[in-house]
Amino acid sequence: MLDRDLAKLYGVQTKRLNEAVKRNLHRFPDDFMFELTQNELENLRSQIATSRWGGVRYLPMAFTEHGVLMLSSVLHSDKAIEVNIQIMRIFTRIRQMFMDNTELRLEVEKIKKKVDNHDKNIELVFQYLDELLTKKEKPKKQKEIGFKIKGIKK
Repeated sequence: MLDRDLAKLYGVQTKRLNEAVKRNLHRFPDDFMFELTQNELENLRSQIATSRWGGVRYLPMAFTEHGVLMLSSVLHSDKAIEVNIQIMRIFTRIRQMFMDNTELRLEVEKIKKKVDNHDKNIELVFQYLDELLTKKEKPKKQKEIGFKIKGIKK
């Protein structure tokens, strides 16, 4: 989540949120929070179609799930704690949805493999049937058996 979005949720200015984080940088390692690059910011702007006039003076901070959790220890307010609890619940739901979706995808892959095998087997059966039909259409001339009398035509 971006610093400006979290600031709105916590009811503080983005500047104040970033100040609190900078005062406690030792609590936010790289896997908790990082600063967007200029290229990432441009990409973000193009995705959300914001104007280039005005806007941010500093590159925004992005917080991971753990970084958001750490914010509650940096921002000392009841609202910060309440918002943090809600955000953690959302992250938990998203993770669960992802896991459910992954399990579903694995089941679909199993079914696809079975169907692929069935398709190959059906193709093989049709190939054998074609061969049998071809043999039936062109029967071998069999040697006649039985008693033959010379000079008599059947």
